[in-house]
Amino acid sequence: MAQKPLRLLACGDVEGKFDILFSRIRAIQKKSGNFDLLLCVGNFFGSTPDAEWEEYKTGIKKAPIQTYVLGANNQETVKYFQDADGCELAENITYLGRKGIFTGSSGLQIVYLSGTESLNEPVPSYNFSPKDVSSLSTMLCTTSQFKGVDILLTSPWPKYVGNFGNSSGEVDTKKCGSALVSSLAMGLKPRYHFAALEKTYYERLPYRNHIVLQENAQHATRFIALANVGNPEKKKYLYAFSIVPMKLMDAAELVKQPPDVTENPYRKSGQEASIGKQIPAPVEESACQFFFDLNEKQGRKRSSTGRDSKSSPHPKQPRKPPQPPGPCWFCLASPEVEKHLVVNIGTHCYLALAKGGLSDDHVLILPIGHYQSVVELSAEVVEEVEKYKATLRRFFKSRGKRCVVFERNYKSHHLQLQIAQPGTAYFYVELDTGEKLFHRIKKNFPLQFGREVLASEAILNIPGKSDWRQCQISKEDEETLARRFRKDFEPYDFTLDD
Repeated sequence: MAQKPLRLLACGDVEGKFDILFSRIRAIQKKSGNFDLLLCVGNFFGSTPDAEWEEYKTGIKKAPIQTYVLGANNQETVKYFQDADGCELAENITYLGRKGIFTGSSGLQIVYLSGTESLNEPVPSYNFSPKDVSSLSTMLCTTSQFKGVDILLTSPWPKYVGNFGNSSGEVDTKKCGSALVSSLAMGLKPRYHFAALEKTYYERLPYRNHIVLQENAQHATRFIALANVGNPEKKKYLYAFSIVPMKLMDAAELVKQPPDVTENPYRKSGQEASIGKQIPAPVEESACQFFFDLNEKQGRKRSSTGRDSKSSPHPKQPRKPPQPPGPCWFCLASPEVEKHLVVNIGTHCYLALAKGGLSDDHVLILPIGHYQSVVELSAEVVEEVEKYKATLRRFFKSRGKRCVVFERNYKSHHLQLQIAQPGTAYFYVELDTGEKLFHRIKKNFPLQFGREVLASEAILNIPGKSDWRQCQISKEDEETLARRFRKDFEPYDFTLDD
C-alpha cells in the first residue's frame, strides 16, 4: 500500500499579522480539507503592538493548525524566543530553535536554521555563523548513507540561487542572500527549501543535485521564497504541497527528474562554487571505534558485527556515526565519557551504569553515534536498542526484578534510554508489562521527572536519591559495580553470539 502523502503549508514573513494568516488558513482548510503542518520562515513577529499576539499567547485565540516557526532575525524580536533549543510559544505554535533537525513521527526530516548571516564571532542570538552552519552539516552529512533531507527552512535566501534558473524578479541573487545558506543547501540537498525576508514570491525551477554522466542520479531540489503576509500587492505568501518522507519512498521514484530541471546554482563547472569555501571545514578527529569486550577476558577484539575478529586480520570497520556539534558526555568516542562505567558494547549501542544510579544496576542504553532522540535513529540502531531492552528484561526477570525504561527528549543532546522511542520535546515511559506512556512536553518540564517518580515513596521509596548528584560514589566503587554487572550480564550478552 502506497504511503499517504503529508499535506503541508509553508508561509513567508508573518510580521505579527496572525489573524490574517490564520483566517486565510481556516478558509483554505474549509475548502480543501485539513493540512498536517504549517511551517513559517522569515519574521514571525513584527514591529506592531503585542495585543494581537497576547490573545494567542493567553489562549483566547488558537492557531487552527500545528505551526512551527523560525527564530528572531533582529534584536527587536529576540524577546519572544526565550529558549534557544526551541519551545512552545502558544497553543499549536512552536519555536523550532536556533538550528537543528526536526523528525516527525512519519519520518519527515526538516532541517532549520534561524536568524541571518554573520561572519563575526561571537554572534548574537538573531544571527548564525559559519560554525553554526558547519555543525549543522556535520550532524547529517558525515554518514555514508546520507542522501539528503526532505525540507530546509531558512529565513534568508541562499546567495546565487538564481544561477541557471528562471528570473528572480527584482531580487539580485548575486548580491542578496546568504552564502552560508547556499553552502548549507548544497550539502544537505533538501527536496524543498523555503525562505523569506525579501517580501516577494519566487519559485525557482527545480535543480539537480548530481553531475550528469559523472554521478548517480539524485533527487531534485525546489527552492521557494515567500512574500509577507497580507502584502498589498497580493504576492503569494502561502504555499501548499504534499510530500512523502524520503525514507519511505521507492528509490527510483525519488530520483525522477522533472522536465524543467536545471543545473545546480551553487556549482561551477562541476565543482562547488566559491561560496562553499567560506565555511571552515570542521576539525576531523580520529574515527575512534570502541569495539572491545570490557569484561576480564582481555585482548579479545570484536569486529563491527559483534563477533570475534580472530578469523580476519582486517575486520570491516563500521560506518562512522553522526558527530556532535560540541563536547558530549555520552558519545563513546568523546573524551568526556567515563569509560569505567561502560559495561557492554554492541555494534550500534552500548550500556553504561548511570552516574549516581537509583540502584546498583541502574543502566543506560546509549547509541554509539550522536543522536538526540529515538525518532532520529536509523533502522539498524533502533533494532539494537530493542534487542538491548528485551535482553535486559530477561536479565532482570531472572533476578526477581522488574524494570522501567524512560526517555526525556527535552534539553538533552544525546539519547539516553534509562533502565531502573520532528522533533517536539517529549517524555516516554515503557513498562515491562508492555504498557507505553507518552507525554508531549510543552514547557517548564522537570529535568529529573522520571528519576523523581521512581524514587518516590509510592515506588522505590528512596526519595533521598531523587537527585543523582546526591548519590555519587567514588570511582573505585563505581568500577566495582561495573565489574559485577559485566559478570552477571555475561550469560545474556548477545554481542558475543557466534
